[in-house]
Amino acid sequence: MADVTFRGLPTEVARHYQAGGLDAYGLPPERALSDGQGNPCRHCLKPIAEGRDYLILAHRPFGALQPYAETGPIFLCADPCEPWEGQGVPPAQQLVPDYLLKAYDGRERIIYGRGRVVPQGELVGYAAALLDRPDVNFVDLRSARYNCWQARITRR
Repeated sequence: MADVTFRGLPTEVARHYQAGGLDAYGLPPERALSDGQGNPCRHCLKPIAEGRDYLILAHRPFGALQPYAETGPIFLCADPCEPWEGQGVPPAQQLVPDYLLKAYDGRERIIYGRGRVVPQGELVGYAAALLDRPDVNFVDLRSARYNCWQARITRR
């Protein structure tokens, strides 16, 4: 079974947004104050603590525009944070009971028949099973309720 790792936004992308860079829709990120509930940072992959500023912006986690390159809202710590580099399921992805996993090929095209909502405790197992397939290049972890991009899962 594939050994997997969770990856948040690349640091250069996070720093672009944290410096006020425009999002996928050409808009500056909005600022908000975290209430400590449901604001997972897509870079450090940790919950944004109550009372901390965070950014809300449109992000497209794909290299090029194409039919499967979904764009959606994400949260990001307003101040620079360190990228997630831990093992297992990151802290922010342990907050809700289930997530949507979608498999993509090397051209960033979705692989039909592989998307599934899975319980949080089965994320690693199902992602590893998908990544064992030769046609799967990466798996995107998304909110099961809002379809927001959470992290990318790849082979370690």
